[in-house]
Amino acid sequence: MKTWLRGAALAALAAGLSATAARAQLLIVGNDEKITLGDDGKQVFHPPGKDTVTILDIHDREKPKVVANLPMINSLVGPPTNLAITHDQRLALVANSLDWQKDGDNWKDVPGNKVFVIDLTVKPPAQIAAVEVGKQPSGMAINAAGNLALVTNFADDTVSVLTMDGMNVKAADTVSVAGPGDHPTPTKPTAVAITPDGKHALVTLSAANQVALLDIDGTKVTRAQVDGKPYAITTGLRPLNVQITPDGKLGLVDDMNGGQDGQMDTTSVIDMTQNPPRVIDQVGVGDGPEGLAVSPAGGYAASPILNGSGVSKSAFFHHDHGYAQLLKITGKEVRRVGTAEVGGLPEGIAFSPDGRYLYVGNFKDGNLDILHVVGDSLRKVGSLALPGHPASLRGSTP
Repeated sequence: MKTWLRGAALAALAAGLSATAARAQLLIVGNDEKITLGDDGKQVFHPPGKDTVTILDIHDREKPKVVANLPMINSLVGPPTNLAITHDQRLALVANSLDWQKDGDNWKDVPGNKVFVIDLTVKPPAQIAAVEVGKQPSGMAINAAGNLALVTNFADDTVSVLTMDGMNVKAADTVSVAGPGDHPTPTKPTAVAITPDGKHALVTLSAANQVALLDIDGTKVTRAQVDGKPYAITTGLRPLNVQITPDGKLGLVDDMNGGQDGQMDTTSVIDMTQNPPRVIDQVGVGDGPEGLAVSPAGGYAASPILNGSGVSKSAFFHHDHGYAQLLKITGKEVRRVGTAEVGGLPEGIAFSPDGRYLYVGNFKDGNLDILHVVGDSLRKVGSLALPGHPASLRGSTP
């Protein structure tokens, strides 16, 4: 009996290690071909129909391979976190924030309301469903169990709750994150992150300069209350993106402040161990931190910094290239360490599951930069041309 138990334990351990090694080897990239940027930094609208979603295999860290390139509308507008992959690599979700409508001889954008479901188990991956959510779905997070997803709806100040059962994804509820009063000022939720234990979530309220705290009990999601009122955490100006460390102890929030304006923007550090959670620090990271990723292995986070690469060439703070900013996390201390130059208008960013590589999508250049994390430094080791202009990018999240 003891021999059998020992063998079973070793088999279970091997299976667990194998599953861990196999997990999170995919990246998902949203390519928006409806918008380009002129030399004056202004957006130019083009007819729809050419957007794609690219699935990348990163088993070979320095030589990613395109697994699929699916025709699917998605948008540059909003944080580069409008898509996500389940931890078991079976499903991907893609939210389309804006639809395109004819406006005379031109085109205009209107709020979208769809989340597309992609089956990653078939070859090639394929869209299997579309789920209706709120207006202008922008940010997304899937819990570690893979049975719940949250989607921030920018245009109606809500968060959609999606339940996930195998390949079935359904809209289950809607949670308001509107401001107080009968005629509340819009809060404009942009991004969301779920704690590793699945019991809480943070939602950036970009128009309110706050982050809302949500309580999660199974599939029931509610606003956290403190002293009988919905609790919100005050951050820097225009919080756009949020992630939570794999140990659940810190939340990191990218504050866009004035956007690309030549001024230093910040990452707010939220102590999730306090009751209630609160901001304990702000770290200057650069001009325009839109993307944000936390290493699944812990210890580091990173943001691609726009660095004036998406504004008029005549602007005093214009640069042809952005850069990646590596942040080191030691206990509750977060500080800047290594940087590496990347392409123009870097939007999405993702770590490999072992935390040793970073992938940055450059919208203007239409490619993916591959960075090796060596201690506290970043070293560019390659790039991959993409079949479109990457507006969003996700991989494994803690």
